[in-house]
Amino acid sequence: MSTKIEKEEITIKFAGDSGDGMQLTGSLFTGNTALTGSDLATFPDFPAEIRAPIGTLAGVSGFQLHFGSRKIYTPGDECDVLVAMNAAALKANLTNIKKTGTIILSTDGFDKKNLRLAKYADGENPLEDESLANFEVFKIDITKLTREALKESPLGTKEKDRCKNMFVLGFLYWRYDRTMQGTIDFLTQKFAKKQDILEANIKCIKTGYHYGDTTETFTTQYKVKPAPLEKGTYRSIKGNEALVIGLITAARKSKLSLFYGSYPITPASDILHGLAKHKNYGVKTFQAEDEIAAVCSAIGASYGGDLGITGTSGPGLALKGEAIGLAMMLELPLVVVNVQRGGPSTGLPTKTEQSDLLQAMYGRNGECPLPVISASSPSDCFEVAMEACRIAVQHMIPVILLSDGYIANGAEPWRFPNAGDIPSIKVNFKKPIGEDKTFLPYLRDEKLVREWALPGTKGLAHRLGGLEKEANTGNVSYDPANHEYMIKTREAKVDKIADFIPEQKITTGVKKGDLLILGWGSTYGVLESVTKELAAEGLQVGHTHLRYIRPFPKNLGKILKNYKKIMIPEINNGQLSKVIRDQFLIDVIQFNKIQGVPIMKAELKYAIKEVLENM
Repeated sequence: MSTKIEKEEITIKFAGDSGDGMQLTGSLFTGNTALTGSDLATFPDFPAEIRAPIGTLAGVSGFQLHFGSRKIYTPGDECDVLVAMNAAALKANLTNIKKTGTIILSTDGFDKKNLRLAKYADGENPLEDESLANFEVFKIDITKLTREALKESPLGTKEKDRCKNMFVLGFLYWRYDRTMQGTIDFLTQKFAKKQDILEANIKCIKTGYHYGDTTETFTTQYKVKPAPLEKGTYRSIKGNEALVIGLITAARKSKLSLFYGSYPITPASDILHGLAKHKNYGVKTFQAEDEIAAVCSAIGASYGGDLGITGTSGPGLALKGEAIGLAMMLELPLVVVNVQRGGPSTGLPTKTEQSDLLQAMYGRNGECPLPVISASSPSDCFEVAMEACRIAVQHMIPVILLSDGYIANGAEPWRFPNAGDIPSIKVNFKKPIGEDKTFLPYLRDEKLVREWALPGTKGLAHRLGGLEKEANTGNVSYDPANHEYMIKTREAKVDKIADFIPEQKITTGVKKGDLLILGWGSTYGVLESVTKELAAEGLQVGHTHLRYIRPFPKNLGKILKNYKKIMIPEINNGQLSKVIRDQFLIDVIQFNKIQGVPIMKAELKYAIKEVLENM
């Protein structure tokens, strides 16, 4: 009979070769956790070299999940539990386990070959020496138990071994007092046409569960109560999934057809895959041969009256630059989604980084100012997608939406909004005019916005192309004064967007005091969590997080003046810091991490306290 212990929060990491199914295992455990009502945050971490040699440190794939009965902001600094499928997975993650943590090891992954590939010294074996003495270690021959469970299965040995992760999942469902039915339902749907594989996976998940239940080695189960979340219907959602739903919703609320032109690029590819599944909502997707064709197709769609959207990552954004400048000059609505990754060049395609803020702000030829907005969490991607589309359509301008790999692949609970509560997006198409009237395509309203003229509409023919346009008429112009006037007018149009966005708010902590923690993007969780803890200690610290980066909210300058010092933590080398110094002529304290992983609570908390102590 096992003893049940209640825990407020738990962090688990699954780690193994990229072929061990760690991402699937983590995703299924996440979905199960969401169904129990826990709050959660995840961090998938997989190699850039997907086909790195099996058993090597370069090929380790991990999935970290932090869940609890309270609000969870980060995927956790250190793990309570590490599941290591081989020696490399253990070695790569050993420093991130709590001193009293639990390690579950698949013993067949620690043979001589695996130890050598993981760069353990000859004769060194963590299963046999005392190097893991401070941890609670469970050594399980998962491969043997999986094969034993499937001895009657017609599957080959290789296919049987692929079910190891289901054995692990079943065992953990027992250890954390979970039911298996949701996962079994998922497997039944996924492998409906592959009965042998379906039966093998279900057999293994049940075997793993009963192994925990019947083996006397395991005497403790853990229980995490549901978190006090706002009443409603929830699902676990990844950032890319939320972007898909947000973009479709924006199209429906604007009564426009959604066109998405994209060249597949990590970590943005899932947006294309997700949108392609929703033709029933009038979504049109185009997989282009290159980045330039992708953005040009979206511009063409916008010119034709669709909601034109393109998606990419940093290298793709660079390639799209000229075409985005064309869309800016023609003043067409366009949403450019940039799911950032580590750079430069092809860089670290599977690693997270806030790498492209300066590129989004300034990375086009000539004077080409554009609105830039940023998502702060997976669920926030839904609202940010809606907002990007609203600004693009109502201000007739391309908008750059910044996400990143951490947000894109990470997950958290998302409360389904009521469709009736989501405001509509007003679209202003120019109406036909008679032959006795002259169409002025660049005549502007009080927001400095021109009307959307659809091709084929009577009387609305006008010049296209990248050559400078004359104010009002839209004719090609080489007049120097006109060029300057149009540059400044387009910049003023961007600045005027500040009149139509919310004011900046302090999310937690004091509204006036010693130190303001200013952030943007995926650092939200760790900044909010650390600030809450420091404020609870009585320290004069506040946190504000930017969604709107160009233009900034009108009251941001006033907020900055309410604190003695400003600190900006970023997963880059100080890009927002440069912008803030430029815009507000103030100095800031930088905290930068450029390692392809999120900022940890402990390191940020230490840095903040050091700043406060030296004030």
